[in-house]
Amino acid sequence: MDWLRRADWLTRERVRGYALLLAFASLALLANSYLKAMGPAGTDFLAFWGAGQLTAEGAPAAAYDLAAQERVQTGTGSEGWFAFVNPPPFLFIAAPFGMLPFALAWIAWVAVTWGLWAWASIRAFPRLWPLVIAYPGALLAAGHAQTGLLTGAMLVLAAQHLARRPILSGAAIGALVIKPHLALLAPFWFAAAGKWRAFCAAGVTALMLGAASWFVFGSETIAGYTTSWRASGLLMEGINPDFLLRMTTFYSQGRLLWGDGAGLAAGAVSGLLGVAVALGAWRRFGGDARATGAAVLAATALASPYLFNYDLPFLIFPTLWLVVQGLERGFRPYEKLGLILLYLAPYATRALAFPLGVNLMPLAALALLALVWSRGGKSDRPVS
Repeated sequence: MDWLRRADWLTRERVRGYALLLAFASLALLANSYLKAMGPAGTDFLAFWGAGQLTAEGAPAAAYDLAAQERVQTGTGSEGWFAFVNPPPFLFIAAPFGMLPFALAWIAWVAVTWGLWAWASIRAFPRLWPLVIAYPGALLAAGHAQTGLLTGAMLVLAAQHLARRPILSGAAIGALVIKPHLALLAPFWFAAAGKWRAFCAAGVTALMLGAASWFVFGSETIAGYTTSWRASGLLMEGINPDFLLRMTTFYSQGRLLWGDGAGLAAGAVSGLLGVAVALGAWRRFGGDARATGAAVLAATALASPYLFNYDLPFLIFPTLWLVVQGLERGFRPYEKLGLILLYLAPYATRALAFPLGVNLMPLAALALLALVWSRGGKSDRPVS
């Protein structure tokens, strides 16, 4: 069984070839997603585009008005429409896309956000660029035209630049005020190593973006945002398998399978595990900022109770960090095959969630974290 244990047949040349084939196949899947998004069922991006259009028209507070959003979104021919629940600083991003026709705005959003994510990820792993452009987790986010590529770019920037450019790293985390539950571990991560410039830059950036949105969009918009919490709350009421199977957390799957109490317990344990990783990673990896970044980003997929498969493009960083470790220090038994499965996991677990009746992504995230963590604390030998 050496062909599984060692997987020597999985050479760099073959991996590059497989990745490029996967990237080309992904274009067809993305085109199909676009055609569906233009159909009557609609797409998540309608909420961002509708908010952007209302903001561009000078009515940013209406972005949180359900009746106004329904009017604007169904005006595209879509029968479905979606509440906008992102904080007001997101309106700075949405407004330029709201000025475009919906069909063009979808393409522009995907191109710009994927481009930012790919740029940040390729800068972090230049030799592994084929694995970046073919990453299935990014394809899923692009197909939904969701925010995962944008937030993923910020998290990758933070992990890559903390050692040498801590202010940039902190600013990238602060910009996650547009989706703050993705930055839950950052304060613990920065504080544990005394990275106070990054810590302060994150706080200042978040406060400045909040203040700027208040100044530009007005108090009515801030008040409108607070009303959107009700829409978010309604989504979480009851046991809705259709909704919970799209989520990728131990909280959601525990709640789906065993009820509210089990979900809360599972969410609390996974959240505390994430905090423990953020606090302990510096000692585990001897102060290596990139290694701690890989651990913290892997743990980020476990820390928040509210996360979806399309939020996970940031997992490219811990996944490719492990690939680099294998190339430089030797792959351990079965590690190559494990990395293939984890590379495919964000897309595969979403595709299998409804047939299986459970979303397995929390287990994949836990396995990814375990692999990253196991690379610290000792010197690994190449597979013999």
